[in-house]
Amino acid sequence: MAYPITPSISIAASNCPKWGNWKCSLEPSAKHREVRLGHTAFSFNQPKFCPTAAWNPFGITFANQTTIGEKPRAIFINTNNTIYVYANRQILVSHEGHINPTKIIPINSSTSNSIFVTTNGDIYIDNDEVVLKWISNKNTFDTVMKAQCYGLFVDIKDTLYCSMPDLHQVVKRWMNDSVLTPTIVAGTNRSGSAPNELNNPSGIFVDVNFDLYVADCKNNRVQLFQLGQSIGITIAGNGSPSPTISLSCPSGIVLDAQKYLFIVDSWNDRIVGSGPNGFRCLVGCHGLDSQSH
Repeated sequence: MAYPITPSISIAASNCPKWGNWKCSLEPSAKHREVRLGHTAFSFNQPKFCPTAAWNPFGITFANQTTIGEKPRAIFINTNNTIYVYANRQILVSHEGHINPTKIIPINSSTSNSIFVTTNGDIYIDNDEVVLKWISNKNTFDTVMKAQCYGLFVDIKDTLYCSMPDLHQVVKRWMNDSVLTPTIVAGTNRSGSAPNELNNPSGIFVDVNFDLYVADCKNNRVQLFQLGQSIGITIAGNGSPSPTISLSCPSGIVLDAQKYLFIVDSWNDRIVGSGPNGFRCLVGCHGLDSQSH
């Protein structure tokens, strides 16, 4: 079964006043403050945007087929703006300021869809029916989960989450557990549109409260599963209490520092986001096209 390929997102803010000790940057390479909880830091940027933040509809190609090959399927950018891309059986690592990869990690896989990098530089990547962890201080791969995943996420307590489209569920495993078999945290092992069901879940996100957000592709919605709850709350798309935007197979989701959503609306070929005034289209607002917008 073919699943949507989550496109990469490049964001530049404009027309924003200074807000507290944050500001919207006009520089595309500007770094955002690292968000911390206790002594644990996120490995990715979670900026706080101004209410009037806007993005240039014309994207800048920072890597092409010559650099990364055909059909790149996964991307991750850490707080140092280091870019990790999976393509052609390789993980390509490009540090900020470098066009060409500064590190290449071979991997024997042709189906990887998701990459997640932790603060210590370890790389998690799906590989057919298992999840591999590239241990940065050993330069080796280790199997850390037995599951066929589409989306991956590692929370601030070192728990690995995996969305499984074929089984219509999301599972997790605490990385200090000796058992590789994960436990179900969302979905019922069958497709459905009830609040406790999923249909081809794709991208996932876990916030600091350990609430799970799921891009529920074939239900055309985004579900929120609060910690310890198996009944989901529809927060975007079909069935939302405030349906301000329609979705068609959402395949990726992230949250900013204020818990506003950024969603890859895959079959509509666009990126949408939420804000104080509801949802709006941010990128790809003119439909399918090979141009930069």
